[in-house]
Amino acid sequence: MKFVLYAGIVLAVCASVIAKKEPRRPHILGISDAEISSSNLPSARAFYKSLTEPTEACNWCEKVPLPLLVLPSGQTISLSNDSPRNSSFLISITFLVDSEKTLKEFLKANKIAYKETNEQYSDHPHRIALVDPEGHQLYFVERRYQSQGSLRIIHAGFVVKDRAAEDHFYKDVLGFHLYWQGGMNDGETSWVAMQVPDGTDWVEYMLNIPADADKHTLGVMNHIALGVPDIHAAQKQLLTNGMKLTEEPKMGRDGKWQLNVYDPDDTRVEFMEFTPVEKPCCSEFTGPHPKP
Repeated sequence: MKFVLYAGIVLAVCASVIAKKEPRRPHILGISDAEISSSNLPSARAFYKSLTEPTEACNWCEKVPLPLLVLPSGQTISLSNDSPRNSSFLISITFLVDSEKTLKEFLKANKIAYKETNEQYSDHPHRIALVDPEGHQLYFVERRYQSQGSLRIIHAGFVVKDRAAEDHFYKDVLGFHLYWQGGMNDGETSWVAMQVPDGTDWVEYMLNIPADADKHTLGVMNHIALGVPDIHAAQKQLLTNGMKLTEEPKMGRDGKWQLNVYDPDDTRVEFMEFTPVEKPCCSEFTGPHPKP
């Protein structure tokens, strides 16, 4: 009996030591930046500036080599003349983490390759860079608070061909969780919203996209979304800012009001109300909604 008890204590101590050595996942708080490729930087600069009220537009973003729009939330939309990756003009997404050191330890433990970048033109010159299983470029920067504001990036979407591979990366490794999923018709899943583990922002898998999709379709699918309190007020402000709208606000399948606008390269910017006003189709929400 004493031997069994002693063996049990030894195993418990060993398990405790192993658990202590297992690096924790850093807190992933939300989206910090979206980088978008442009074939015409002056036209793109004018378009993205018109997304915000003129009084809220940053007064220093022209002083860096490439345009950088600072939203009222403190998040940025950076423009690049780099060639689009994977036929997507959405070049990269940057996430906030509470500890860069913890992130690097976590990535090493999970055998995920990463690089450290130093980019002088960026709002975050030092970032941790890696790619997901389908080649989408991700960056991580250290910041200990979440972005807030009446106009802010709440999600970014990109074409996904292998949901299982993406789920393993975002869900099993990084700790993202399902926020909502649905499609144009009941019973089909075309959009999967995976929410960050420690905030309300999400990435959206755009599924079932043909391999030969044209440029406009890819622009619709690879997109960013800006959260607003009132979609009709946002529409009015865009018109005041001089933007020519091609669509009217509509009710999304998730029960949230939406309004789509398109940059000069057909990349979609989706305005979306923070919270639903109708019951969503297809599935219930399983996470907290973003707030201004």
